[in-house]
Amino acid sequence: MDWLEVSVIADAEAAEAVAEVLSRYAPQGVALDLGDTPVATGPVTVRAYLAVDEELPVQQRKVEEALWHLGQLWPIPDPTFIQIADCDWTSGWKETIPVLPLGKRVVIKPSWREYTPQSGEIVLELDPGMAFGTGLHPTTRLCVELLEDLIQPGMRVLDLGTGTGILALAAAKLGAEEVVAVDNDANAVAVARRNARDNDVAQTIRLVHGSLAEVSGTYDLVLANILAPVLISMAENGLAARVKRGGAVVLSGILDEQTAEVSSAMENAGLHVADRRQQDDWVALVAYSTSGLSSPMRRL
Repeated sequence: MDWLEVSVIADAEAAEAVAEVLSRYAPQGVALDLGDTPVATGPVTVRAYLAVDEELPVQQRKVEEALWHLGQLWPIPDPTFIQIADCDWTSGWKETIPVLPLGKRVVIKPSWREYTPQSGEIVLELDPGMAFGTGLHPTTRLCVELLEDLIQPGMRVLDLGTGTGILALAAAKLGAEEVVAVDNDANAVAVARRNARDNDVAQTIRLVHGSLAEVSGTYDLVLANILAPVLISMAENGLAARVKRGGAVVLSGILDEQTAEVSSAMENAGLHVADRRQQDDWVALVAYSTSGLSSPMRRL
């Protein structure tokens, strides 16, 4: 069978969203080519392959329409279409995917690569290009960096909007005793569950299909890498009640110009914003429960 290769060049911020869109029409997966860049800071080529059959005209039109809509949110170029002969295209692009460092200690390793961790490194096995949340987006990297600073052994962690489970995996590998990972997308929950199993942390991570409303109890650390309007809604609907006395919340998915509004919503909910990190236009905040600011939890 011949294939139609669809390729889009995007920055790291947009690449995961492009991959998620293309994966809807490419059941065999999406290829992410980082080139020679050792970390995801440069352009990323996202490729998908459509079967050349009677359904191709319809599928190609759907791809073009979906990418056009995405282009209203991110400045991405038009896709390029090239027909290629039948071949094992997966073997070529797999060689382009490196081991990707996310923070000072956490790295992502594709399942097919051999890798010997450096002293102190924590390896997450996570295949890129299959779903949103593969470590390319700046907000994921900011959250992982904060996790490295905040996690202490034995913590109970809540990950809201877990996606592929990348933050839940990192929390478990960094020493959390229990991680509750929540997402309202059943497909995301299934992907996160598989990733937890593949990384030998399925006993630590409990997956929940739902939202904040389905969560009970309190946690030492709450993670919410979603979008600013959702974070504000969470603040107004009980987010602080899920934070243990002296506990912290890591918030991301926030654009620079949205920071003040999110910070205000957290303060009004009883969560004191104490730290701010930024990469490109994206911001991550750390807020603490104001009922326990004397807690011995390590500050940044």
